[in-house]
This record gives sequence, structure tokens and C-alpha cells, in this order.
Amino acid sequence: MNDSSLKKIIKGCKKGDNTARAKLYSFYKETLYVLCLKYCTNIQEAEDNLQDAFISIFQNINRYNGKGSFEGWMKRIVINKAIDRYKKKGLFNVVINEELLGKPDDNSPVYIENYLLNISLDTILRLVQELPNRYRLVFTLYQLDGYTHQEVAQLLDISVNTSKSNLHRAKLILKDQILQLNNHTKRQDKK
Repeated sequence: MNDSSLKKIIKGCKKGDNTARAKLYSFYKETLYVLCLKYCTNIQEAEDNLQDAFISIFQNINRYNGKGSFEGWMKRIVINKAIDRYKKKGLFNVVINEELLGKPDDNSPVYIENYLLNISLDTILRLVQELPNRYRLVFTLYQLDGYTHQEVAQLLDISVNTSKSNLHRAKLILKDQILQLNNHTKRQDKK
């Protein structure tokens, strides 16, 4: 979709035009759905989050003033809806483990990217979805969407150190899960 088409669709959405809303939904639903999958624990939850996000996008589209990326504006709504869902359910309790914040040494976790060579994107997404809520949200915000620890802390109402600790813990869990998958695959290949 080119810039002038998008501006026309946004203008139509601001006027309440259902045809413009359908076009906007149709064009962005896949992109935003993939984003929902990163923050939610399963497909149903991702679909619910997408629905809630689009309702909010259409209700608040008059607040978009044309500054910055429209897609970025919508992505922030999707992410905030997912975070709000966990906060409302009380599923986001945070435990700080100060030992995890220590200086890395020879036993520190290897970055997860080193273990992704033979794993499909669907498998990686499933592993991220299986992380405990507090770890999944921090991991996704920081590692996948490029937020800083300061921004993560503000979004989730946690400290910067808690963000760092939860990211570290998420990487350890993912590393273990990926190593188990690799070992299982190697055993299957030998049979």
C-alpha cells in the first residue's frame, strides 16, 4: 500500500467509513497477528488480542496525527493491549534474582541466536509462547521488538534491574529448551 492510499484509508477510518476500516484491517491483520503471537501464550489469546487491538485502533484513530509511522502506532496499541491483559489478570508478578545480574563469566548463557540454526520459526515462536509471562513479555519487548530495558521497565511497571534479570532468565530457559530439542533431533536422526 502506498503512502497516499494509506492516508486516504486513515482519513476514511477517522470518518467512520466501514469500507476504509475493512481495508485497513485486511492490509495489517497478518502483521499485527504475528506481533500478537509473540506476546500471547496461544492462538486463541492472540486472536482475542488482535480483536481488542483493532477495536482500540478504530476508537482512537483520531488521535493519530500523522507524525511517525502509522504501523508503529498500531503496533504500540497491540503491545499495550497484550501487557494490559496480563496486568488485569494479575499474572505478571515479578521476582528479582540479584544473582542473575552479576558479572558474566564462563558459565553465563550463550546468546540464543547460536542455537537457532536448525529450528523452524514456528518452533521458536512456540518456545517463546511457553515462557512464563514475566519472562516472555520482557524477552519479546527487548529481544524481538528492540525496546530498551528502561522502556520495558516503564511499560511493565518494573525496575530496570528486574527487566535485565527477567531477560537473562528467559534466555536461560530458551537455551535449555532449544538444547533439548537439538538433542532429541540428533537422537531421532541416529535411529
